[in-house]
Amino acid sequence: MAFTMHSHSGQFCPGHAKDQLEDIIKHAISLGYTTMGLTEHMPRTSLDDLYPEELDDPEGSLAVLFPRHEAYLLEAQRLQAKYASQIHILIGFEGEWMRPAYGPLINELSSHPSVDYFIGSLHHINSVPIDYDASYYARAVASAGGTEEQAYQRYYDQQLEMLQALKPRVVGHFDLVRLLSSQPGRDVQAEWPGVWERVVRNLRFVESYGGWLECNSSALRKGLAEPYPGRQIAEEWLRLGGRFTLSDDSHGIAQVATNYARALDYLASLGVTSLWTLRRDPHPEPVAEGKKAQLVEVEVPLVSVKAVVDKW
Repeated sequence: MAFTMHSHSGQFCPGHAKDQLEDIIKHAISLGYTTMGLTEHMPRTSLDDLYPEELDDPEGSLAVLFPRHEAYLLEAQRLQAKYASQIHILIGFEGEWMRPAYGPLINELSSHPSVDYFIGSLHHINSVPIDYDASYYARAVASAGGTEEQAYQRYYDQQLEMLQALKPRVVGHFDLVRLLSSQPGRDVQAEWPGVWERVVRNLRFVESYGGWLECNSSALRKGLAEPYPGRQIAEEWLRLGGRFTLSDDSHGIAQVATNYARALDYLASLGVTSLWTLRRDPHPEPVAEGKKAQLVEVEVPLVSVKAVVDKW
C-alpha cells in the first residue's frame, strides 16, 4: 500500500509546481498508490507574502488566490468521486504560518465540509521565507539576530506558536530550517543545546495531542542526506512514542514517489515498522450537507509500502 499525505499541482500552484491535478492522480494510480492526500497551498492575504514570481502583478496575484482555492476544492471533490474505485483521495491543504494572524484563516479554511485535514507547516522565520533561495534564507537569519543558531531557535519558537494554535493532525517537514543552512547535518543536540531543547519541547507537544510527523522524502531530491525530519529528531520522536505518516511532497508528476525507496530504508533503519494514514467514512458517498466525513486512522505496515515501491 503506497500513499502520500502531502502533494501539490501546477494547476493550483502555478509557478511553484507543474501539471494538472487529474494527471498527477492518474500517475499516482499507475504507480500503485492506494491513498493520496491533496494539499495545495492555502491562499495568502498580504502583498508582503508574495514570492518573486508573483510580483509582476502583485495585486492580481493576490486577488486570484482565494478563487483558486475554491476552484481547487471543487475539482478535488470531482476527482475524489471519479477515481474512488481506484484510489482513496483525501482533500486537504497546506497551512502557511507566516504570522499568528494566519491562524484564524487556517481554522476557517479547515472547517469547509470537503476538507479532511490540513498540514501544519512553517516556511518562514519572522515572515521571511527560509526555503526559497539562499538570499531569502540569509534575510531570515538576519531577522532572527544574525546567527544560524538564533534562526533555528526562532524557527522552533514560531513552530510552537503554530502547533499550539492549530494542533495540526500532520506536521509538515518538521526541520525544514536545515534545508539551506550552512551545515544541514549539524549535531544540533551537541552544538546548540538551546535549539535542541526547543526541538524536544515541540515534539512532546505534538505527541501530547496525537499529531503525526511526516517522513517527507522531498528533502532527498533537494540534496539533503536524510528525509525530514533528520535522524536525531526522528529518534527522539520515536522515543516519545510518536507516529509517522509518509509524504513525497510532490510538485508535479515527475516528483510523485520520488526517493521513496531511500525514505523507506531510512525508516527501517530507525526501527519503524508501521506508518499511518487516514480513511474517510463514508467514501465516496457524500455526507449530509454541511457535515464532514469521519476520519479513521489506518496503520500501514512498512513492508506493505515497500512491496509496492520495489516494483518500480
